[in-house]
Amino acid sequence: MVEVKDSKSKRFGTVAIEEGFITEEQLVKAINSQVRENVSGKEHRLIGVILYEMGAIDAPQIKIVLNGMIKASSAAT
Repeated sequence: MVEVKDSKSKRFGTVAIEEGFITEEQLVKAINSQVRENVSGKEHRLIGVILYEMGAIDAPQIKIVLNGMIKASSAAT
């Protein structure tokens, strides 16, 4: 499991895994895709967009993850 020490630093992929929406393997695949695209000079895409286009996560789940990130950030301040 992905471990985050500081709740305010939770990233999209971490929250998506914690919610049970994606697996670690799906996140790694998305990150690898993001890195390959960045290195090849393509426009940067967010992990959530890549996961959505992979079919690993849907729009309602993305909303839940983003809300979870906001709550974690608010709780840390």
